[in-house]
Amino acid sequence: MSRRRRYALTFPGTPGGHAPQDVVVVADTGSSGPGGYPVYADASGIVRAEISDLGEVRMLASGGHQSPQTPVHAEPLPSEQQAEPVATEPVPTDRHPTAE
Repeated sequence: MSRRRRYALTFPGTPGGHAPQDVVVVADTGSSGPGGYPVYADASGIVRAEISDLGEVRMLASGGHQSPQTPVHAEPLPSEQQAEPVATEPVPTDRHPTAE
């Protein structure tokens, strides 16, 4: 099985609050963690996680005095090459396709 290149990690919101959950996108670093599974990190390198082939997540501290919170969900994402292109210009709403 090939390694996933990116995941979206969803962390719980503030307990007792109505804040939305936090979502962080992490990408494969090319290294393996203590369990032998791939290590993923966000663009800043602060959020680091080892993710198994079953989607199990082990958060890894990226510096001292951290106690990383475990996400509630890890969603595989398509690689950036496979991602849908994002429209950069608004789509005109006055044009309708004609049936032939």
